[in-house]
Parts: sequence; C-alpha cells; structure tokens
Amino acid sequence: MAKIRPIGDRVVVKPAAKEEVTKSGIVIPDTAKEKPQEGVVIAVGNGRLLDNGDRAVIDVHEGDRVLFAKYGGTEFKVDGEEYLVLKENDILAIVG
Repeated sequence: MAKIRPIGDRVVVKPAAKEEVTKSGIVIPDTAKEKPQEGVVIAVGNGRLLDNGDRAVIDVHEGDRVLFAKYGGTEFKVDGEEYLVLKENDILAIVG
C-alpha cells in the first residue's frame, strides 16, 4: 500500500469485509449489502489545530479496531483496496 498520511484530525480506516453468505447459505448480492461500520485504523493525522496553536491529541492509534458512523467519511481506493478517510468525531468506539 502507498503511504497515506491524513491531515489534522482525520483517520484512514480499512473497512472490515462483511460476510457475503448468510448463515443459512443465501448469497447476498453487492447491491443488497450494508456498508461496513467496523474497520482497522491504518493511519492517523497529527490532531486538530487548537486556537492556541497546540494540537489536540487523537484518541485512536494505528492498528485499533473501530466502529464508525454508517455514512461518515470519504471512500477511496489505492491499489484496488478500499479505504475510508474519517474525521475523528465520526469514530464511535474502539473495539477490544
């Protein structure tokens, strides 16, 4: 993967792959799948710039599994892999 460095309070997340077959064996087509809401943090910006010139500390770190807002962020592809760029406040929780 190319080196991605988010700016400010943004975070790059690799969405987790969702199951394509239900437990009963029914295959779910791409058009019926919900967007994943869980993923792994790939890169973290250096924090939002505060009025006093300091940077706010970001609570997530590379490698964290996170839950994020369903329609938050901007999707993009690098080398055929899908990623999301989210603002830190679109991340709802750290899993595990």
